Amino acid sequence: MSISNSRRRAVITGIGVVAPTGIGVGEHWKTSLAGQCRISAFTRYPETSPIRLAGQVEDFDAAEHLSNKLLVQTDRWTWFALAAANLALADAELDLGTMDPYSVSVLTASASGGNEFGQREIEALWSRHPSAVSAYQSIAWFYAASTGQISIRHGLKGSSGVLVADTAGALDVVAQARRNIERGGAAVVVGGTEAPLTPYALVCQESLGRFNRTADPSMAYRPFDAAAAGYVPGEGGAVFVVEELSAAKDRSASIYAEVLGHAATHDAHHHHEAAPDGRRLIRALSLAIERSGLTPDDIDVIFADAAADPAADAIEANAVRAVFGDRAGEVLVTAPKTMVGRLYSGGPSLDVAWAALALAHGVVPQTVNLDPGSADYGLNFVIEPVRPARLRTALIVARGVGGFNSAVVLGGPRRNDDFVSF
Repeated sequence: MSISNSRRRAVITGIGVVAPTGIGVGEHWKTSLAGQCRISAFTRYPETSPIRLAGQVEDFDAAEHLSNKLLVQTDRWTWFALAAANLALADAELDLGTMDPYSVSVLTASASGGNEFGQREIEALWSRHPSAVSAYQSIAWFYAASTGQISIRHGLKGSSGVLVADTAGALDVVAQARRNIERGGAAVVVGGTEAPLTPYALVCQESLGRFNRTADPSMAYRPFDAAAAGYVPGEGGAVFVVEELSAAKDRSASIYAEVLGHAATHDAHHHHEAAPDGRRLIRALSLAIERSGLTPDDIDVIFADAAADPAADAIEANAVRAVFGDRAGEVLVTAPKTMVGRLYSGGPSLDVAWAALALAHGVVPQTVNLDPGSADYGLNFVIEPVRPARLRTALIVARGVGGFNSAVVLGGPRRNDDFVSF
């Protein structure tokens, strides 16, 4: 099947990662292929924390990426986003100084905003006086803070925004980036990061009852496993540079992958439980593939949402079987997020990074700590890095609390001089 050249095509030319797996795309990819689980003991708030483990970004010195002025104005979540955006732009080798600022936009996803900053200032309000609250409280906690700060820092004036749909929003913004390119934009800085490992944020998450309580990192986050008993939260995420294909080729940019299609649905079922029939999830997967101009037979690997809840895992596995039919047991399924935990809006962004790198390098990273034979889901899980004979497309799945479903299809280069020809 051939992808039409009649429309403007959106490709990923730069990846910036700030995650438990590393800072920068090189360190992240090396850690991923080594299968290093970066879930570790959580000690930041030992007296109040409802968790024992977390995926934490170690050795991140915000002062290396931000000025002191920005440090006091922003939350850790925005620090990650600003650093990741810088890394993505450097990776893309995109010279913004030569571009019309109105042709470059910024799109981010957020699930919870600037938790630590907000909590600190609310404490100051109630324990001291309104005058003790920082003047930056009104902007630092807000969901759009990362988009705004990236835009200001780089002088980007194109159509920009933020999308809040729990984890699913991180794929929805990738779709919006593609639409911006199709409508004439030159480039988009897009992605999601989170810093939800703070007391207030953890209390909000804990109320869902889905945290894994173990102290053993190898047992803490095991989706699609008989030992699945909840997830481990984490922090960090990824940001990308998305450009129009011909322009990227004209400047001899390295291209990781093309954004081929997207679909989003909502269960309309319950305020935090997924619909047990999975019909809306099935529709999201099917539509994303259809809108890519592909069929399920064209998909080579699935990056799963991987809730690590037996009921939710069964819904996702059922959806894959419904969409892929007899081929469901053959298509590769992976969840490398088991190395870092669930990063909320940062998680699917990191999945996009993993998928784009997999397509560019021809190797699929693994799901760690999974015993695929322990539970019968009928899927072909990747438990060690694999180089399949065919690796041209990836389907990325994300589900958010409250019934959000989102899926994105990426296509990869077959040869250095011929991009995405099926």
